[in-house]
Amino acid sequence: MELIKPGTRIDFMRQRRFWTTLSLTLTLLSLLLALMPAGSFAKLGGLTIGTGPNYGTDFRGGTELEVQFKKPLDAAVVRSAVESIPGFSRPDVVAIGNPADSRFLIRVQEHSSLDEATMQKVRAAVCNQGGSTDAKGHFVPDPPLDAARCPPPPADATQLQPVDARATEVKFSPGGDKVAIRYEGVKPDDALVAKIKSSIVAAGVALRGAVNEKGESLDVTVKGKDIAQAKEYRVEVQLKSKGDLLLDELRGKLGAEVVPLAADKVEWVGPRAGKQLRDAAVKSVLFAIIFIMAYVAFRFDLRFAPGGIIALFHDALVVIGVFIVLRREITLSTIAAILTIVGYSISDTVIIYDRIRENLTKHRGSTFHEIINLSVSETLSRTILTSGSVLLSVFGMFFWGTGALKDFALALFVGVIAGTYSSIFVAAPMTEWIDRKFFGATATQKKKRKKGKSGQGPGGAKHQVQHQV
Repeated sequence: MELIKPGTRIDFMRQRRFWTTLSLTLTLLSLLLALMPAGSFAKLGGLTIGTGPNYGTDFRGGTELEVQFKKPLDAAVVRSAVESIPGFSRPDVVAIGNPADSRFLIRVQEHSSLDEATMQKVRAAVCNQGGSTDAKGHFVPDPPLDAARCPPPPADATQLQPVDARATEVKFSPGGDKVAIRYEGVKPDDALVAKIKSSIVAAGVALRGAVNEKGESLDVTVKGKDIAQAKEYRVEVQLKSKGDLLLDELRGKLGAEVVPLAADKVEWVGPRAGKQLRDAAVKSVLFAIIFIMAYVAFRFDLRFAPGGIIALFHDALVVIGVFIVLRREITLSTIAAILTIVGYSISDTVIIYDRIRENLTKHRGSTFHEIINLSVSETLSRTILTSGSVLLSVFGMFFWGTGALKDFALALFVGVIAGTYSSIFVAAPMTEWIDRKFFGATATQKKKRKKGKSGQGPGGAKHQVQHQV
């Protein structure tokens, strides 16, 4: 199927300076926005545009809840209720699915329900360790506890009953929703488990309150390799996470008849893990581009690789810039979309490069400028059909999709347009400039000069002089 009449030649290179300047401006602007403080924005008339990346829970850390309320609610009502709860900052409430379902995605910046002072108080209580209160009202163990380890048991520890046993180690999960207590040589009985629960509650920490179908508590579990003979036991206590506490507060403000007892999904990411994910995402994109550069240089020529790589950087940064301006969240799904765009864009660029290489052999007397115009014109029908079909599919995902799927489709939509544009107006002109600047002349121009030199032989200028004589 040919949308462009065969033999048509469009002078794409004529306005290459304008398009190169535009691409450079967009790339630098997107890079500048990406380096701005996260979450910053500005007012432009009646619009609010982002001036810094809006990282999702994956990258910035925090807690994310998916809640389906029992009665229809507006997102503004839920957001206002969350903002009125102390201890939760930067709430983000997004409606997902059918509006009649009243299903919302609630994100807050906090990820742990326990601060360091509370954890020290719980650890001291479980370790049977005394302490005092400082000027700020925080509990200070005496003597200070060494990380998660409890002080060694007294010499007559073997004479103690299990209820008075001292734990050897107390560890908290990064999300503050679980505490693991290790005992050596003592099997925790019901009395010791009850003492652990009361000590944790006395320290100001709420248990999750989970029960099974029979109504039995699931807050405490005792684990050991062999319950009858094991010398080491671990007691796991389920605590209320930040998401559970948020849902309890919402239930108090909006009513138990509106807010369910539990969220459909609760996820949290610590700030350290978020930073690691963000760094890993950047590295994955950079490594992909570097290996693609090596592939293009090996398959074609060294002068082709820089143009293709610059086009890939252009595509990735343009997508990031659009997400920042529109204040869309940048998550792992966005990085996945960018990696998809990188693969699509280089595929489109390689096809144009392939045609350029073929035409360099076919049209030896043409300049590189003319070869690029001819090659892009010959592949234009294929480019329009391929990009158009992809955009139609992506548009359907964006129009009918929700949540993360909509953002993924938006990244693909912008990336496909940017990738198609960069293959024509970034990669090809950059290759022509590199060839002219660093390689001196193209293969066709070298052949042309060689042909001109051979004219000095028979039939050339020297032969003409001899003939006149």
